[in-house]
Amino acid sequence: MTFRARHLLGIEHLKPDDIRCILDLSEHYVGLNRQPVKHADALEGLTQINMFFEASTRTQASFELAGKRLGADVMNMAMQASSLKKGETLIDTALTLNAMHPDLLVVRHPQSGAVDLLAQKVHCAVLNAGDGRHEHPTQALLDALTIRRAKGRLQRLTVAICGDIAHSRVARSNILLLGKMENRVRLIGPPTLIPARAAEFGVEVYDDMKEGLAGADVVMMLRLQKERMDGAFIPSEREYYHRFGLDADKLAFAKDDAIVMHPGPMNRGVEIDGTLADDINRSVIQEQVEMGVAVRMAAMDLLARNLRATLSQGAGHV
Repeated sequence: MTFRARHLLGIEHLKPDDIRCILDLSEHYVGLNRQPVKHADALEGLTQINMFFEASTRTQASFELAGKRLGADVMNMAMQASSLKKGETLIDTALTLNAMHPDLLVVRHPQSGAVDLLAQKVHCAVLNAGDGRHEHPTQALLDALTIRRAKGRLQRLTVAICGDIAHSRVARSNILLLGKMENRVRLIGPPTLIPARAAEFGVEVYDDMKEGLAGADVVMMLRLQKERMDGAFIPSEREYYHRFGLDADKLAFAKDDAIVMHPGPMNRGVEIDGTLADDINRSVIQEQVEMGVAVRMAAMDLLARNLRATLSQGAGHV
């Protein structure tokens, strides 16, 4: 495997071979996670710090579990009650972290670019667990693994991403990844929730679910990001569900074997019908959660290999 990156900050700078490398190793960890004994030693002796400046359930739990299964010493820092609340800058935080000598730093931050700034200042590998509206690379990678396992490939598929595109870092990372892997990407949503220059990303844009879903292999629903909205973007949740919520009638326009995805948390009856979300024949939402642990194990494993290679060359701490 050849994955040379020091950090995993986004999909934008990954090559298709990098993506395949992460996904192939993730397959190994899917198998491990289904065994009675789920432990490996890829991160043995290393320290992983999880810093979540935004509330998170799935992502934080997934990274914590991934690190522990790989043998790392894992610490979760309560950033909601941290020194940042007392006026400490992000750079001061980086200097404090350097004094602790962590090896892996997992960061979620409400400001786009904040994780990249930390990566420039800390002496360890950094994984972006979501920064503002910018990127969420491991979510896109776990989505890609879920698609590849369900469809048998990750090329030449038609993928419809539906809902609040404008405020979604998940959408951005998926658009980048799917484009690199030669897929046809459609964005579906009301004009108020579609970025003004979305077509420049090489995607097709629709404001009608039936037209956008026609012939789709994958239907990826997104949550309304109310916490990032400043103003009214939809008339009402009821009207939004009527026009853009996924139900059986709208899904019928996609291919008969189209899969339904959602990064969570779901708002049932707003962006997706609850019965459809639980349909074991169409929905792969629970598989996405499972793949998340495997992908994060693979990403941290690969970064740890690069870290150890650097140290073995006598370069000191990265």
